[in-house]
Amino acid sequence: MEYKYKEDIKRNIFRGYDIRGIYPSEIDEDTAYTIGLAFGSHIRKMGKSLCCVGHDNRISSPSLYDALINGIKKTGINIVSLGLCTTPMYYYACIKLKIFSGVMVTASHNPKDDNGFKFAFDERGNCKGKEIQDFLQEILDKNFVFGEGKVINYDITNDYIELFKNNFHFGKRSLKVVVDPGNGTTSIIVKKIYNLFPILDIVYINDVSDGNFPNHHPDPCVEENLSQLKAKVKEIHADVGLSFDGDGDRLGVVTGNGVFVPTDLYMVIIVRDIINKVNKKEFLCDVKCSKSFSDDVEKLGGKCITYRTGNSYTKAAVRDMDLPFGGELSGHVYFRDRWPGFDSGLYAGLRLLEIMTYTNKNVEQLLRGVNEYYSTEELKFESPDSRKFKVVDGVKEYVISKGYKYLDIDGVKVLFDDSWALVRASNTGPNITARFEAKTEARLKEIQDEFISLINRLNQE
Repeated sequence: MEYKYKEDIKRNIFRGYDIRGIYPSEIDEDTAYTIGLAFGSHIRKMGKSLCCVGHDNRISSPSLYDALINGIKKTGINIVSLGLCTTPMYYYACIKLKIFSGVMVTASHNPKDDNGFKFAFDERGNCKGKEIQDFLQEILDKNFVFGEGKVINYDITNDYIELFKNNFHFGKRSLKVVVDPGNGTTSIIVKKIYNLFPILDIVYINDVSDGNFPNHHPDPCVEENLSQLKAKVKEIHADVGLSFDGDGDRLGVVTGNGVFVPTDLYMVIIVRDIINKVNKKEFLCDVKCSKSFSDDVEKLGGKCITYRTGNSYTKAAVRDMDLPFGGELSGHVYFRDRWPGFDSGLYAGLRLLEIMTYTNKNVEQLLRGVNEYYSTEELKFESPDSRKFKVVDGVKEYVISKGYKYLDIDGVKVLFDDSWALVRASNTGPNITARFEAKTEARLKEIQDEFISLINRLNQE
């Protein structure tokens, strides 16, 4: 198939953490080819000759993948082609092969009609923020180099399985577990990994790879997507339920009673387990995480570092600050105590199961003593990309005028003695996102009403 440079490439697909948009109206094969030309040219100018490329199981991914590879190859860069794989498998291939330039074709947890590209030029990891906007300018400038690269096929599957096999040491308690890959890309690998550990009695649902995601949206950190998992856990009296997103880098957890466990509470369980096993007792969370997490870290004698939201940012921060563990509310968590630091939903799930095999406690019991707050889910308000940042600026002006204490590391997080409110522009779609937390339901409603009305008013100006 012949591809051509995309003259009218959509600028809105170049977002805060990656390139992402609707297929084929915003991202098509010529877009992928053009991105390949620019990516290959960029890393070749850096003196590199090789990159890794993989794709998830979305219906549009194989054709976008082929077009991307054609563009990269046209610049004289050689490509290690991983084919169909999860994003964590792609990350591990880059580590294993010591090839830190690469592209993963995926739209992560977005709807089935979306697709996109996570990309890295070097060891710094996935591009973000200004790097992505600078990359867009390189595309527009058409300052490409040309040559003739070649494609080398490589299957990372066995190496990835070995990484898991050598990492875990389970206790004596057997567990009944329901696992829901949501028909996402983890469907191709989950059984090969989880069945390694006979202490686990696993029942799988929605475990056939299908990029149409026919059973539910592939975002395990939105509770409504876990109704099937909850039902199956309760039906068979399982100890716990695990779910993963479309490309496999995020985890969702359901207790044996069918109760959704937000990622920040999952992170409490992990910190309680590892804090006395690591030298550096500092742990990272993002601005969306509950105060329950920071409270618990401090009670344990550790330090909590609050950072901006975004997988590309939080993962880099955990690495650059040399922290043993960190994560964000969206389901990305990063282990560096005995794991290479990249986010893997399958790995994160097994770490919880490993802890449970050494105790007779269920998940609720593992969370006993956590300070409780009333909080909302992450709320979304549609707002065009051209307007959403202005809305956040308006919220900041309002907060300053009121004399409220706030953080502006990522949007505006307003800090009260008994509550907090967070308003930020989404970096993955045309939305304003908000989250609220308070010590009482009445106070939660009060701050929620105040800021939602403000968002709605600013969004219509």
